[in-house]
Amino acid sequence: MSLKGKNIVIGVCGSIAAYKIATLVRLFVKGGAKVQILMTVEATQFITPLTLSTLSNKPVLVDYFDKKTGEWNNHVHIGLEADLILFAPLTANTLAKLANGLCDNLLTAVYLSAKCPVFYAPAMDLDMWKHPSTVRNITLLNTYGNVMINPGNGELASGLVGEGRLAEPEEIFTIISAFFAQDKPLKGKKALVTAGPTYEAIDPVRFIGNHSSGKMGYAIAKSLTELGADVILVSGPTALDSPIGVDRIAVTSAEEMYETTKQYFDNSDIIVMSAAVADYTPQVVSDQKIKKKEETFSIDLKKTIDILATLGLRKRDNQVLVGFALETNNELENAKTKLLKKNLDFIVLNSMRDRGAGFANDTNKVTVIAKDGNQQVFALKSKTEVAADICNVILDHPAIKG
Repeated sequence: MSLKGKNIVIGVCGSIAAYKIATLVRLFVKGGAKVQILMTVEATQFITPLTLSTLSNKPVLVDYFDKKTGEWNNHVHIGLEADLILFAPLTANTLAKLANGLCDNLLTAVYLSAKCPVFYAPAMDLDMWKHPSTVRNITLLNTYGNVMINPGNGELASGLVGEGRLAEPEEIFTIISAFFAQDKPLKGKKALVTAGPTYEAIDPVRFIGNHSSGKMGYAIAKSLTELGADVILVSGPTALDSPIGVDRIAVTSAEEMYETTKQYFDNSDIIVMSAAVADYTPQVVSDQKIKKKEETFSIDLKKTIDILATLGLRKRDNQVLVGFALETNNELENAKTKLLKKNLDFIVLNSMRDRGAGFANDTNKVTVIAKDGNQQVFALKSKTEVAADICNVILDHPAIKG
């Protein structure tokens, strides 16, 4: 991931918005970053150092030295070892100090010692935000090469409504992740991923579906994002959380999945169709719950649109199209037929006969078959690792390598 191993220093100032930093720290740590929290004395009144220390797995630093042990917190080393410094929330007071070179606490001393990129996310009331001195200080801070994460617009602590709200933790995380992803191999590429099952309605409470959990598709979307791609994930019904940085669009039926994917297909460089789309859907959907009356009951079904084949007809040479085949017999033969019939660049084959593969599992065992007939067989691995293997195959395609 773009954040893995990065040293991020977060400077927390005395704002009610400081409570949001707990969520932000969790996101950074989950993303693989090493997080060092610095706090002003005022900030400790809004959220405890113990909370942030527990989440970051590091002691929170407030003063130049620990009054109990006498241990010195070396502001120079902290500043020089940081890969990025983020001030969030940044109050009007500390903003003025940074802009004018004032240095009266550990946080401002680290700023003046730093050689790394500095981002800041202001948080203050509307009138403070619009004051000419604040506007001047922001202009000054930006001329030093610092990057502002714009505040949001909404209800403020005072009850006023307007600009000044701290940007949401997820937004801040996405911006910082994108900064570190600038040198990633898929930077500037657009990816479209489908995942999960589709549910085909029988009546208002019943449907035809399958056991797909969406785990494989979600892992692929996450891996593509970590490689720098802008990812749209079209997902059928699942209980999974959206991967961070991925734009998820929820759909239910095969028809909805087709209508959504065709909107984004032409502008996508990479398309990975891992969803388990229903092959058939009810001819007629009852608008009321069907009562259990008869001993036997039948439903007339009609074929759903073959999304992969339909989009395959539109595929250009500069696009990479990947399909999936879950087979129970004649695996290789069926997968190769599907690969050619649907104009795919690669097909990912997994067999229901392989222990640990298929729906719902956290692992998968796949064979990736290319259009030229080349086959790569991968051992049983976690779906996260399988996703990385599939993405590495995509990276080697001429359309991506350039």
